[in-house]
Amino acid sequence: MSTNPKLSLLEEYALVARAVSAPARLMLLEQLAQGPRGVEGLAEKTSLTVANCSQHLQQLRRSGLVTSRREGKAVIYQLTDAKTLDLMDLLRLLAERNLARVEHILRGLSDGEDAPEPLSRDELAARLADGSVTVLDMRPVDEYELAHIPGALNINLADLEQLLPSLDASKEIVAYCRGPYCVYSHQAVAALRRHGLIARRLEGGLPEWREEGREVKTISWD
Repeated sequence: MSTNPKLSLLEEYALVARAVSAPARLMLLEQLAQGPRGVEGLAEKTSLTVANCSQHLQQLRRSGLVTSRREGKAVIYQLTDAKTLDLMDLLRLLAERNLARVEHILRGLSDGEDAPEPLSRDELAARLADGSVTVLDMRPVDEYELAHIPGALNINLADLEQLLPSLDASKEIVAYCRGPYCVYSHQAVAALRRHGLIARRLEGGLPEWREEGREVKTISWD
C-alpha cells in the first residue's frame, strides 16, 4: 500500500471499482438486493459453481459491498447498505448514456422500438391507491414470496400469454423486476404492447421500492 494518503485512498476506491468489474459479481449483487441468501442459493440463482460463487462473494466482502454471517453451517450474505443500490443504478445510467451497444441491446428488448418512459415509484403508489393500475411482478416465485409490492400479480414471461385474457385493457399495466439489471420487465412490456395493451415498466425494482420505506408483502408457508 502506498504511503501517500491520496494514493492510499484511491487504492481503496479502486478496490470497490474492481469488485463491480465482473458480470458474475453484478449478478450476485442483484440477487442480494432481493434479500439475504446463502452461498448455495446464490450459486443456483446465478448458474455459478459453489466454489466460483464463493470466490466472487469474498471479493465483494473485501470491498465492503456485502457482509456475511453464519447460521449453523451456512454462510449468509447480504448487502452492507442501500448505497450499493445507488452504485448499481449509476453504473446502469452511465452505460445507457455512453455505450451504443447498451442502447442497441435495450432496443432489442423492446422489439426495436423506443421503450416508453418508466413509471416513477411515487406515481405508482398514487395509482395503486386509486386502483387505476395493474401491477405485474416478473421475478421468480421465490423472490416474489420473499417480498413484493402489495397487489402485484406474480407471472413469468413464459406464462404471460395465458394471463392476457384476464387483464383489464382499460388499465395501464406496470411491470417490475429485480432492479436496474433485470430485463424481464422490459420484455414483459414489449410483449404486452404487441397485444395492444398499455404497458410500462416501473422505475427501478422491488429493492428500490422497499428501500424508500414503501409497503411490501411477504408470503410465508410456515
